[in-house]
Formats: sequence, C-alpha cells, structure tokens
Amino acid sequence: MYDIVIVGSGPAGANLARLIGNKYKVLLIDKRDLENNNPKNLINKCCGGLLAPDAQKMIAKLGLGIPKDILVNPQLFAVRTIDLTNHLERLYQRFYFNIDREKFDRWLVSIIPATVDKRFNSIFKNYAEIPGGYEVKYVYEGQELSAKTRVIIGADGAISKIRKSIGKDINIPEKYISIQEWFECPFPIPYFTAIFDEEISDFYSWIIPKENYLLLGAALRPRENTREKYDILKAKLTQLGYNFDKKIKTEGAYINRPNQLSQFYLGRDGIALVGEAAGAISPSSAEGISYALKSSLYLAESLEDGMDGFLDRYKQKAKDIKLNLLIKNLKSPAMYHPFLRKLAMKSGLQSIK
Repeated sequence: MYDIVIVGSGPAGANLARLIGNKYKVLLIDKRDLENNNPKNLINKCCGGLLAPDAQKMIAKLGLGIPKDILVNPQLFAVRTIDLTNHLERLYQRFYFNIDREKFDRWLVSIIPATVDKRFNSIFKNYAEIPGGYEVKYVYEGQELSAKTRVIIGADGAISKIRKSIGKDINIPEKYISIQEWFECPFPIPYFTAIFDEEISDFYSWIIPKENYLLLGAALRPRENTREKYDILKAKLTQLGYNFDKKIKTEGAYINRPNQLSQFYLGRDGIALVGEAAGAISPSSAEGISYALKSSLYLAESLEDGMDGFLDRYKQKAKDIKLNLLIKNLKSPAMYHPFLRKLAMKSGLQSIK
C-alpha cells in the first residue's frame, strides 16, 4: 500500500518525488528508463533543451545547482527573431542555459531519495477506486502489475491519461504537434532563433544549436497538413542560407497551449495534476520546465500538513500560476498578431545590433 503513486518522471514528477519521498511511501512510474545508461527502449523527450530565466529561478529557489555535464555548447545569450510574414528580423538579448534534456531528466531522477520505489520501462494503464484510495495498474516488461495507493498524481504531460480520466467535462488546452529534426552543423551559431510565419503556424518555430547539431522544430496545428507545413518551413529557411541536408533524427510530441484559465485544472478527490498535465505551460513560448518545477513544489508544500485537504491547499498556492498564465495570454497578441508584431519589431525597442 503506497501513500502516493506518481505517473510520469519528467521534471514535475521527479521533483515531486524528491520533495516528498522521505515523508511518504511513494511509487514513481515512467515509460522511459532514466536510471540505466544503456536503456533497452530509448525514448527521447521532444524538447529544445533550453532553460529559460523562469526555470533558472525555480532551480535556484529549490536550492539546486545543475552539474556542468548537463550543459552543452554553445551557451546562448541572444534570440534571433525572424518574421517571415513581415520580412523582418531582429536580435534580442536573452539568457538561456543550453542543456542535454535527457541528462537533465536523469539528473533529477538521480537526486530522488532511495526510499522512493521507481518503476521505469512501465506503461500506466488505468486505475480503479477502492476503499481508502485507488488501485493503479501498469505494465512492466510485458507483465501487468498493480499497486494500491491513497493518492494519484498525474505528471504525465500533454496527453495525460490521468487528466482524461478525471476531467472529461473540463475544458482542455489547445493541442499542437511539435516536430523537431536534428541536423549536422559543422559551424557555430551563437543564438537561439524564433521564427514566425502565419502560413506555417499561428504559434512559432525554432532553431537551436546544440554541439555539432542544429535542431529545427515547429509547433503545428494537428490535422492541418503538419508535415507539409514543416517542409515548407525548411524550404523557406534554406533560402535564407540554412542547410538541412544531413538529417540525424526526427522527434515529435504534443504540446498544450492553454488560452483560457478554465483549462488550468489541478484535479479532484484524491487525484492531482502537475506540470503540463494540469495545463501549466506558457501559451506564448511553450516553456514548461519552470511550471513543472513550480507546480510540483506547491503540491509538495501542500502535502506537508498531511493528505487531508491537500488538494484545496494546492489550489490556493497555485493561484499565482493561474495569474501568470493570464499575463502570458495577454502578452501573446503582441507576439502572434502579424500587425502588432510588425510594429514591435520595426520600433527596434530592446533589440541589439
């Protein structure tokens, strides 16, 4: 009998397990193998691997320091903004940590207390209510196993099975498909590139240098010729001088984009949601690590006084996340409306040469 079963071991799930693992009996389930350096099933998280200032602030608040082997070259201090719709370009100073995302997730798992039971290479199936809590079923190496628990935490990302099971009547965030490809790149590029083009997407695309590679990604609306639009993006950037001939691999994932506060949902009864499963991700930039760390911290703090009433305490603490999402949604029109973005970029405000 566990106190808490956490489904998902990304930054939200791993951080929560780290914070509560010495107080509660915890089971952590994830489909990836984040302890074995040579996993049987290599599943990479489709992520640009940049730690934005908000994520850096949360890591500092948690009293953590990132090991240097997680960082990758180059470290980035500028964003090149390319507006293909308006044929404009600007450079803005920003501060990012360029990281290896898989190593980052492995590091967060490595600092979880040994008292936490971890089941990697495991697929969550479902749960059922039982007296005093829930019975969680999952598949490990082809075998179906079960665990009894008082509380379930959904830290299982944009297509959360936990959220779907408890929030069928809840407004869900808009979903985008992220396509990201890796290419060989022998010459250094010293900035992160953000690309806006309404022909491609009403969200944005990105180019991130990482060691000897270049990552090209785009957030695209599902069922709207996503692959075709991604190829159009590559063709347009090729005309600007980029070379995408030597492809190494392709990754994909869903991204949530909450554009209404009602889409931020933290759970009910003895089931809580953290990170992107709760709809906690920036609607303007799709940055999610800071929200994952913050929501898991708030939930851990809410559990410090016991399980009774923890969800109400969690909802109270998370009000500032809801306010932040509101502010990001108010900011979005200036970034994503072509005319407003044109005015902002033409002004040159806060740009650098």
